[in-house]
Amino acid sequence: MKAMILAAGFGTRLRPLTNKVPKPMVPILNRPILEHTIHLLRSHGIRDITVNLHHLPEMIKGYFGDGKDFGVNLHWSHEPEILGTAGGIKKAQQFLEGEAFLVINSDVVVDIDLNKVISFHKAQGSALTLVVREGDSPEQCDPIEMDDNDRIVHMVGASSMNLPDDTTRVLFTGIQVMEPEIFDRIPDNKFYGTTTDVFPGMLEDELPMFVYWHTGYWKDIGTIQSYLDVHKDLLDGRMAGGLPIENNNPAGGHLTQPVLIGKNCKIADTANIGPYAVLGDNCTVGDHAVIEHSICWDNVTLGKNSHVKRSVLGNGVATKEKETLDKITLAQ
Repeated sequence: MKAMILAAGFGTRLRPLTNKVPKPMVPILNRPILEHTIHLLRSHGIRDITVNLHHLPEMIKGYFGDGKDFGVNLHWSHEPEILGTAGGIKKAQQFLEGEAFLVINSDVVVDIDLNKVISFHKAQGSALTLVVREGDSPEQCDPIEMDDNDRIVHMVGASSMNLPDDTTRVLFTGIQVMEPEIFDRIPDNKFYGTTTDVFPGMLEDELPMFVYWHTGYWKDIGTIQSYLDVHKDLLDGRMAGGLPIENNNPAGGHLTQPVLIGKNCKIADTANIGPYAVLGDNCTVGDHAVIEHSICWDNVTLGKNSHVKRSVLGNGVATKEKETLDKITLAQ
């Protein structure tokens, strides 16, 4: 099976971090989140992957190349103008058509058995399978409703007539399996959505569409807070599997676990690192500096007696001596 990773968004809610770094390159435990997604697909035997790009595409292509170094074959689908989810899928038709294919958002961190999802899709004879989970609040839930057999019965934009009395609203995880017939429902070179423009018509035509329930770990990094939360969860070991992560032991500093230290970091003996602190490569932490519940990308410098907590510092950011940052996001 082939797969498509949706990676063309701007990452607006992560600004200013994503002004000069595309969202797929935002690091999770010091590795681009797109690398985590590629690892997930490869670990399930999916090696032919297309990725749609728009914002700062050359930075992404420069890091991943043709995918060979990551054990996959990567195909890039550049969108000079963003086409929406369905429009992006349509643009990749030549690569994807011929059999069922999997689509996954590039900004989700998830522990899931994709082979079980694919087997479910085939067993149900489904035209579309959406991986869903229970939402933490009604506001989180997507306008997707299903019956007792997990068949989708209503979505936004579709007729609400003849709904079963007992339906459930769910949270879509950004993972789905589609049949190639969906291409016939999407126009060429036009901004087009799936849940708004394609799926309602499939429902009205009574095509079999199902949800697959995911009960394991899942979180997106759509906001700074969720980005921090993901790191706390991963440092706590809440997600099994995933990319092997290298944790370097610095010569100096007092570490309060859990922490993750990148390569070539210089940490003063009197500095305090952690808990829940991540330092990227080539970071410098000055005398008596403190960092906790925070993430530093590469080449960050924390000045003497500075205190960073609940914050994210992008590549090359430097704090001043005695400066305190709390719930701050900075990027060059």
